[in-house]
Amino acid sequence: MAFSFSLPAFVHPQLQHVVAKMSVFDRIVFYVVHLVDRFDLWHRLPVLLGLAYLGLRRHLHQQYNLLHVGKVNGKKYDTEEFTYRTADGTCNHPVDHLVGSQGTFFGRNMPPSTSSYGLLEPHPVTVATKLFERRKYADCGCQFNMIACAWVQFMIHDWNDHMEDTKQVELRAPQDVATRCPLKSFKFLKTKKLPTGSPDLKFGHLNSRTPWWDGSVIYGNNEEGMVRVRTFKDGKLSVSGDGLLEHDDKGIPISGDVRNHWAGYSLLQALFVKEHNAICAMLKEQYPEFDDEKLYRHARLITSAVIAKIHTIDFSIEIVKTDTVKAGTRVNWYGFLGKKIKDKLGPKFGPILSGLVGLKRPRDHGTPYSLTEEFVSVYRIHSLLPETNVLRDLKSTISEEKFLPIQEEIPMREMIGKEGEKNLSKIGMEQMLVSMGHQSSGAATLWNYPSWMRNLVPHDIDGDDRPDLVDMAALDIYRDRERGIPRYNEFRRNLLMVPISKWEDLTDDEEVIDALQEVYGDDTEKLDLQVGLHAEKKIKGFAISETAFNIFLLIASRRLEADRFFTTDFNSRTYTEKGFEWVNKTETLKDVIDRHFPEMTAKYMRCTSAFSLWSSDPDPKHYLPLYLRPAT
Repeated sequence: MAFSFSLPAFVHPQLQHVVAKMSVFDRIVFYVVHLVDRFDLWHRLPVLLGLAYLGLRRHLHQQYNLLHVGKVNGKKYDTEEFTYRTADGTCNHPVDHLVGSQGTFFGRNMPPSTSSYGLLEPHPVTVATKLFERRKYADCGCQFNMIACAWVQFMIHDWNDHMEDTKQVELRAPQDVATRCPLKSFKFLKTKKLPTGSPDLKFGHLNSRTPWWDGSVIYGNNEEGMVRVRTFKDGKLSVSGDGLLEHDDKGIPISGDVRNHWAGYSLLQALFVKEHNAICAMLKEQYPEFDDEKLYRHARLITSAVIAKIHTIDFSIEIVKTDTVKAGTRVNWYGFLGKKIKDKLGPKFGPILSGLVGLKRPRDHGTPYSLTEEFVSVYRIHSLLPETNVLRDLKSTISEEKFLPIQEEIPMREMIGKEGEKNLSKIGMEQMLVSMGHQSSGAATLWNYPSWMRNLVPHDIDGDDRPDLVDMAALDIYRDRERGIPRYNEFRRNLLMVPISKWEDLTDDEEVIDALQEVYGDDTEKLDLQVGLHAEKKIKGFAISETAFNIFLLIASRRLEADRFFTTDFNSRTYTEKGFEWVNKTETLKDVIDRHFPEMTAKYMRCTSAFSLWSSDPDPKHYLPLYLRPAT
């Protein structure tokens, strides 16, 4: 006898065809998740129920939002021969040496866009001018500072960058907005598009960086980059006498990644070079038999793990500041049983109780690891950058409130590229770090795109200036369309989220609604992803949109659970006993800063996290355990 399901009435009509193809279990999971979504409930639930929702949603994304691009062409290898991170990201996946290496395809979280709209519909420069152009700088308040802003680039340049073609594209500003554009036209290189050899996703794009969490932002993405930054003495990396990065004859910093560099980004690279070198010194003292190569390899493992841990349990809970997300990030690293039990008993009780870190074997959910086109897209948050870098006077007498007076405001244009490196050298590491801690980043909203980035000198992979200026606001729109990123509504449907049917579903800001109407008419399907992400009503505590967060929910776990150096080989045997102890004792960026500037945070930092505004109040004390708290 034939058996058929009838879908509940609350299932959105545009999602019914997807649900019909699910297994019975996944369909039940979807019903729960979708019902909560229809009432906008999950972030209002007590922490434990909120965590259950996030776990169910992540399960759906793992089942339906991991698409492999290209073929698996690598070979098996002996993992015991490679108990270290290689220069180009090879030999990390347990059975295929090429997975996750430099020059492999970006994956996808959903099929390429099925939209019939063209690359210039509406024109990217029109979108940039009417919806992105900064009118008045809106900051993020106390939640996010300029260290956090620089950290975003510090991570992105660790993970991904699209390989470019040799063919140029030129965008010309339409007449109706040309007078408001700093560039009437600009040229840039197309994204390189290659056949995958796969019947499903026939074309893809290559990642010129290593997508593992391997610290390539300071170590380089291949053998050549690694050699460039090493001293080949005691395992250490090159650093100047003032603690900042060294520079070549052209004034370009010597570091793992120098494309589109600016002073704040270089500062974080230098800080973690100091961290690497401090680890080398500790290892040499503890293990005097280690030669230069062993010291380097172990220090890289340890430093990369420290960076990953800081991002997971420190940075992430500042960008989406709710108790539920805080609990989720800690479950990812430590599990429900928490740090004390995991430190004492080890990761013996599986991913839920003991966390993803330290699993017996990597998990990729049937899809070889890569980072994805959609992940790159939702991390486009250039609006976090301000117009000026606010320099604080460290020599002044500090009041009890620890408010530092402003010494100077330097235009951001003077803080990028070679000029930025010169200014950073004059300012010095300590003053720059404290100043960034005391300056709020921008808010991820419409009409808040940095004006100086609409007339920007971009860099090539060697850090050299390119001859053609670009309008990054317009280029962000074009890149999504060029790479087949679905537009906002299709993107949400692919993530099993409720799509919008009118502008009022997206925002209650009348001015935004009028502007969207002017650019897109009544057609919500035409809405660009970037515009939707910036216009979307934010959940309380979120600096980013919920749509972007759902990609992070999937990828944040995947970066840990698919990497054998965070799973099978996350142990004292691989990291050394003292190295493993170093990782376990480091919890936050504040710990790293305290290690290298012992008096800095005590003197200048009042808040809890080094990523929030340093002059703000610390997080309030809670008397209820985290998992038993009501909604934030």
